[in-house]
Amino acid sequence: MAVNVDTVYKTVLFILNKEQRGYMTPDEFNKVGQQVQLEIFENYFEELNQLQRQPQTNTEFSDRVFQIQNKIAPFEVEAAATYTSNYFYLPSDLHRLGVVYFNDATIIQPVQQNEYLLINKSPLTSPTTTHPIYVQRGEHQSSAGPPPVLHDKIYVYPTSIQTGVKCSYVKTPAQITWNYSVLGNGAYQFTASGSQNFELDVSEQTEIILKILQYSGVIIRDPQIVQTAAALVQQDTVNEKS
Repeated sequence: MAVNVDTVYKTVLFILNKEQRGYMTPDEFNKVGQQVQLEIFENYFEELNQLQRQPQTNTEFSDRVFQIQNKIAPFEVEAAATYTSNYFYLPSDLHRLGVVYFNDATIIQPVQQNEYLLINKSPLTSPTTTHPIYVQRGEHQSSAGPPPVLHDKIYVYPTSIQTGVKCSYVKTPAQITWNYSVLGNGAYQFTASGSQNFELDVSEQTEIILKILQYSGVIIRDPQIVQTAAALVQQDTVNEKS
């Protein structure tokens, strides 16, 4: 279940107004909200890495590794890689690349450029369609936009492979959007059409609000809001892990 973008924005505005600390416009909220979403999302991987090195409980609802994996799971997708010229470019929403495979059956092994040069020197180790490899480097800029969209690109060997390449990956959360229309009195009115909720787990709602408040203190130049929100974020994190 996603976190409702309208609920978050109105909660942030309510707290700022109650404390008479200023205002955050919808455009500011959309930019800050996405930054917060990405911070929390990236932290999933750091936390998972740390937890996997620690002893874990087998209790169903307190298994932290399982809980983090469940939060990441909705972002695990697969898609085709697009061939152009002499390389494939990967989906633009790629956050972390998983497995690259050929014809839904053969895994394409990743190698570094220097490894490819060594592998390709010998007929015994050079890549084949049954044992293909790829080198990831550079970016492909598509004409979509504005602004132009950047994609990671991979070079697949043997070069005879020009179709049938897919990848599994973790996608980046979609850009959150609190869409609105402007009323006659200049007030902003929420419109569900064109809006995008936070794609994070609903359990993250409190942290999202606190982190946005922390950024709002920077925007309205109020250090007290920054300090208070930072302390609440820290306490919320401690409570989660205690």
